[in-house]
Amino acid sequence: MNIRGRATFAAAAVAVVAIPSMAMAGDSHQDRTWAAERAIQGGTARNVILLIGDGMGDSEITIARNYQVGANGRLAMDTFPLTGAYTTYAVQKENPSLPEYVTDSAASGTGWATGDKTYNGAISVLPDGKPVPSILELAKKAGYRTGDVTTAELQDATPAVLGSHVVDRGCKGPQSMTACAVNDKVNGGAGSIAEQLVQTRPDVLLGGGKQYFDQVVQAGPDKGKTVTDQAKAAGYQVVTDTDGLAKASSGAPILGAFAKNNLDVEWVGPTPTRTGTAPTKCATNTARTATQPHLVDMTTKALDVLDRQTRHSRKGFFLQIEGASIDKQDHAANPCGQIGETVAFDAAIKKALDYQKSHRDTLVVVTADHGHTSQIVEEATLGYTATLITHDNANMTISYATAEITGSQQHTGTQVRIAAGGPQAANVLGVTNQTDLFHTMKRALGIR
Repeated sequence: MNIRGRATFAAAAVAVVAIPSMAMAGDSHQDRTWAAERAIQGGTARNVILLIGDGMGDSEITIARNYQVGANGRLAMDTFPLTGAYTTYAVQKENPSLPEYVTDSAASGTGWATGDKTYNGAISVLPDGKPVPSILELAKKAGYRTGDVTTAELQDATPAVLGSHVVDRGCKGPQSMTACAVNDKVNGGAGSIAEQLVQTRPDVLLGGGKQYFDQVVQAGPDKGKTVTDQAKAAGYQVVTDTDGLAKASSGAPILGAFAKNNLDVEWVGPTPTRTGTAPTKCATNTARTATQPHLVDMTTKALDVLDRQTRHSRKGFFLQIEGASIDKQDHAANPCGQIGETVAFDAAIKKALDYQKSHRDTLVVVTADHGHTSQIVEEATLGYTATLITHDNANMTISYATAEITGSQQHTGTQVRIAAGGPQAANVLGVTNQTDLFHTMKRALGIR
């Protein structure tokens, strides 16, 4: 395997509010041909780290960059040696030969997790409902350690596609199976998303969604027990706060459920209006308690545990990390919430890149599942706008115009960025399909 060096990442610590970020000086007008050539590696990878910014289109990245490090600054996600774009469309359930141009997180996640297109709302099943194996399941079967980390409920679409198969993304717990009769254990199915995640048994499961793990199993040998009980019986260390996460050992799988639903957002700020807002700065969300770990904390723990578990093994690990509430705060037309989650996600990206520096046989990929609605505009629009004061001490006006402020802003059907470094990273170049990422990761791990 060719493990010659790739482009070196220049890092400078930048702190705005309470979240660390990585910044890089602007274009130095250097010839980067040599660096690009060095970055192209074939062969296999010992580890794959996939980082998903939910709803993190180019506009969301630009908004966060401008605010956090300035227009000429660079985030950690901007420093990858190889960058391309991929298409995100789903397919229509009743006629899978036709595209559904605007995807949701379930269909898009199924795309990169399994290599197959499906309909909006489907979790790693084909349009006919047939389950298809995910990259995490295939990696686990091949002897790799595995992890699944998110700031959302662990039963939310992006983490769910790695370890469960249901016909509707809403079937999160054993008492929430109305839309998934075919998957219900009562009817002989594999169960809810929560049950299946525990049954798939990734080595690290960290996020929110405690309420669904606390639901009672309705059928099978664990009937009458909670999914949490089921996890403990499967050998999981179950933790519910930052202190418990820090104390969890690498000797057994870890299930961390740190909130009833999604983890709390990092930042708060102005609510957009029809006429705009006065220029302002974002603020730390003081309602977020220290009992909830930050995404960078969960990433650090996952990498440490998986590294320890594989230190004396020929095979490494597969780890997916999601910055989930970029999307959720974009839906809510909450610019500071959205930016804070993007900056927190960027801190997790930097942690992955730091790990890669000492583990060159690691493929790191950063991408999104779909685009979203926020746009940088000149002045107040027909939608809802808010103005923030950026790192450059300049005003940046952000518009949300796909729904009323009391509703939910919409995804968009645009292609999104994909960037990578390490073995097989060159396969993200150009314009690819979301399903191609599955094959890139599978090839990198040497999985058939």
